Amino acid sequence: MGRWLEHSVTTEIQAPVEQVWTVWSDLEAMPRWMNWIESVTTTAGDPDLTDWTLAAQGFRFHWKARITQRVEAQQLHWESVGGLPTKGAVRFYPEGGSTAVKLTVSYELPGVLAPLMEPTILGGIVTKELQANLDRFRDLVQSGYGRTPPT
Repeated sequence: MGRWLEHSVTTEIQAPVEQVWTVWSDLEAMPRWMNWIESVTTTAGDPDLTDWTLAAQGFRFHWKARITQRVEAQQLHWESVGGLPTKGAVRFYPEGGSTAVKLTVSYELPGVLAPLMEPTILGGIVTKELQANLDRFRDLVQSGYGRTPPT
């Protein structure tokens, strides 16, 4: 059994919470802004079950994740149900016309990697990458992606 690591990052997005929620909820579009995520596929007939592929630094991991809690435009929680042990949550905090987003990701460091990596060093790398991903998400939303055209 490996060691669990947890990372939290936040960003402020100049967009209404409904737009931010809409963009985040399109899980299959995550590779557009999450560098290490190669693909996300939603299971036909079960929108709460997804198949993920992560590819980074010569490693590739697969897992399935289930959404365990969904509160529209407020929060989304998930956990893996096979493959890489992972869980997390994203929370949305509307503040006037902007939205603060907090992403928390936890994962079990695979046993094969544990002897090769110092968790504090790996943790710094992962936190930095998650923040960069969340900042790319912010930039994507602020560019107008996911905005409903005026009628």
